[in-house]
Amino acid sequence: MPGPLDKPQDALAAWEAGMIDLYTWSTPNGRKVSIMLEECGLRHSVHSVDITKDEQFRPEFLAISPNNKIPAIVDRDNGHAVFESGAILIYLAERTGRFLPTEPLARSTVLEWLMFQMGGIGPMFGQTHHFTRFAKEQVPYAIARFGAETKRLYGVLDRRLAQVPYLAGADYSIADIAAWPWVARFEWHGLAQGLDEFANVKRWYQAIAARPGVQRGYDVPSFGQQIPTA
Repeated sequence: MPGPLDKPQDALAAWEAGMIDLYTWSTPNGRKVSIMLEECGLRHSVHSVDITKDEQFRPEFLAISPNNKIPAIVDRDNGHAVFESGAILIYLAERTGRFLPTEPLARSTVLEWLMFQMGGIGPMFGQTHHFTRFAKEQVPYAIARFGAETKRLYGVLDRRLAQVPYLAGADYSIADIAAWPWVARFEWHGLAQGLDEFANVKRWYQAIAARPGVQRGYDVPSFGQQIPTA
């Protein structure tokens, strides 16, 4: 039965309204945003940016992400592009009113744990990944330095999660969405006992891994990858 969207172009315009274009690859930073989009129930179109082929340096992607890094988004409602994963999480949280409280003290706590991920977990875990898995030559000093810092950061997480269910307190937030994909690479971190060494992190990791939105958003772009079992 014909409805208000009789014309193909009207149907297309209605579909595009509210759509998010996600430019991403299968990295922890990319997974933050694909998980957030699923958790928020936002319609989105995935555009693969193959960083193994240097596609992030193409001029059309540079126009969206000035630092040539994934992920980035474009909000079709307003044409606004956002780069940097933490900024994208904040943008989507404010757009939807989810996973970031408006009460000032609660908001501050979420943001400080988000910044802990952005300034600590991401860079340090990333260096551990590089020097233990991808460097063309073994650099023992770098492996020891970043490995020790990675383990220290797990200790920070574990002590925090001994006190509260989620990083910012009682409620799941963008701080958890930011940190979880990095912890999901725990098999890369040289932990002798895996997450068993950090029981509170393990409890938190498993709880988040069981969320349907996380399960849908993990394997994006789709490569058939499974969430590691802890």
